[in-house]
Amino acid sequence: MSIDAVVETIGWVRAWISDPLHVGAVVPSGRALAELITSEISPATGPVIELGAGTGVFTRALRARGVAEESLALVDDGSDFVRRLEGRFPRTRILLMDATRLKDVELFGGKAAGAVVSGLPLLSMPPKKVIAILEGAFGHLRADGAFYQFTYGPRCPVKRTVLDRLGLKATRIGRVVANVPPAAVYRIRRRPSRPLAAVSVRRERSAAEPDV
Repeated sequence: MSIDAVVETIGWVRAWISDPLHVGAVVPSGRALAELITSEISPATGPVIELGAGTGVFTRALRARGVAEESLALVDDGSDFVRRLEGRFPRTRILLMDATRLKDVELFGGKAAGAVVSGLPLLSMPPKKVIAILEGAFGHLRADGAFYQFTYGPRCPVKRTVLDRLGLKATRIGRVVANVPPAAVYRIRRRPSRPLAAVSVRRERSAAEPDV
C-alpha cells in the first residue's frame, strides 16, 4: 500500500469514527468496486456527477475510463475530503454541500449529465432524503442517463416504493466479493414511457366494459 493510500485510509477511518452512519463504511471503497461502478462509463457518456466523492477512489476510476476532469462534478459535504479533492483534481468542479441540494445548482453550463456515480450510504438515510437526492440527480440527467449506486446490503438500497414513486427501475450489474465489505452495484434508470398506442388500446377496452 502506498503512502498516499495509507493517509487516505487513516483520514477515512477518522471520519467514520466521528460519524459512522454518515460515512457508511469503515474503510474506503476498493479498486475492484471502483472499476465495477464505472464499468459502463466512457468519454462518450458525457458529463458525470459523483456524489459522496470522499477520497476520490471512484473519481480516479472515472479518469482512468477517459472522462476528462472538466467533465466531472464532485459533491461531498465533508470539508476535509473536499480539500483533498481540490488538490488532486484542480480542473474539476467540486461542491461542498449536502447531496439533497443538488437540484439547486447548475452544472456543466446547463448541459445534461450522462451518469451519476454515488458513494452515498443510502441504506442509512430516511426515504425523504433518498427521494430528494434522486430527484436532484435525475433533474441533471438526460433521458437515457443512469444513476449508479453501490450497497453492502442484499438488495437495492432504494426501496421499491421510492422507485415506483419516482418512475425508476433498478438493475444489479454486478457484485464485488473482494471489497471490504463485499458490495453490489445497481444501475437506476427512468422507466420507459408507455407507448401512446398501448394507452389508447387500454382506454378503448375500459370504455367498452359495462359499468359495475
